[in-house]
Amino acid sequence: MATERKTLLLRLDPAVHDALAHWASDDLRSTNAQIEFLLRKALTEAGRMPRRAEPQRGPGRPPKAETA
Repeated sequence: MATERKTLLLRLDPAVHDALAHWASDDLRSTNAQIEFLLRKALTEAGRMPRRAEPQRGPGRPPKAETA
């Protein structure tokens, strides 16, 4: 069941943003998806990932929808 995504304003040092954007590009993710990936990884490693959190979609473009 898909839930509504939360919107968050995040202020970053421009150099940090550029590094994140480059890393995200290398991993075939958007900068937003890369930030979520890193936050989820940190939460999991700290034992704080909520069980109710939906899994994150994998990297790359989503598959094309099949037409009937």
